[in-house]
Amino acid sequence: MTDLSIQSLDDLIIDEASRPKAPKVAAATDMHRRQGRQLAAIHRHYLMEMAQIGAVLARIEARDTPPEHLKKIVLSLDMAENFRAFGSLCGRECQVLKFHHDIEGADMFPRIEAAGGGMFREVVAKLLSEHEVVHELIIRLGRAADALAEDPGEANFVQAATIYRKLEEVVRSHFGYEETELAEAIGYYLGAV
Repeated sequence: MTDLSIQSLDDLIIDEASRPKAPKVAAATDMHRRQGRQLAAIHRHYLMEMAQIGAVLARIEARDTPPEHLKKIVLSLDMAENFRAFGSLCGRECQVLKFHHDIEGADMFPRIEAAGGGMFREVVAKLLSEHEVVHELIIRLGRAADALAEDPGEANFVQAATIYRKLEEVVRSHFGYEETELAEAIGYYLGAV
């Protein structure tokens, strides 16, 4: 296993080209597929939360306010508790996302793998490896947010924003892959999310 903590941000990727395709579940019905797509609704919620953070970053990047005021902006929003409690731009959202991945890795993926007789082993392994990239980005964002809180200057803002944008890109891609490849299996083997 590669130590992601020593990779550069540019090298911290999920490698979409190496994603295996999930086999079709022959007995799955449209109802199973609809049930499996409930995962997309959960993902949409996370993405909406992340979009709020992206809006704050965009406001600063558009020079509506200088980076030195980021802390004040964040603390004036509903995200204030996130910043104080978690020390991160995406605080609670990142913690909830990690919890979501932990549930998938500890419960949902093993159940799909077992019920599918190992047919989904490669897809599950790829998704779990992508979870590791997401978690490394969350750790890096936490460090960048700490640095930004300590010194809310341009350089620290750019670093935090760059990591955040990478996290958002990776999460969007990961969610799309998971929803595409596992919706049928989730509906058929688990009955719903």
